[in-house]
Amino acid sequence: MRIMLVEDEPLISMDLKFSLKQAGHAAVTLPDADKAIDALDAQFFDLIVTDIDMPGSMDGLRLAAAVRDRWPPVEIVVMSGKHRPSDADMPSHARFISEPFRAAELLEAIGSW
Repeated sequence: MRIMLVEDEPLISMDLKFSLKQAGHAAVTLPDADKAIDALDAQFFDLIVTDIDMPGSMDGLRLAAAVRDRWPPVEIVVMSGKHRPSDADMPSHARFISEPFRAAELLEAIGSW
């Protein structure tokens, strides 16, 4: 599976990328939603894992909504350690993971796709 990680914390990003690669996935990391949109315009990803709170012109929920609108087949996992978004704020068919989480929890969340 080709996965995009959108996370502004370098250590978290490196850890998740390593875990995904160990599980056989191709993972690309990006620090903000603006770079994520540019990457999606250039290539296809099966899944996006995005933090809610990050710098740039949009947060992770707005990124997830944009992805759902422009690239409907892309699966979405939203993560946050600060708050859980309401169901109304989550894009359709997106999943939420509360931070901190173990890599196994992320792999389980994406394993059903």
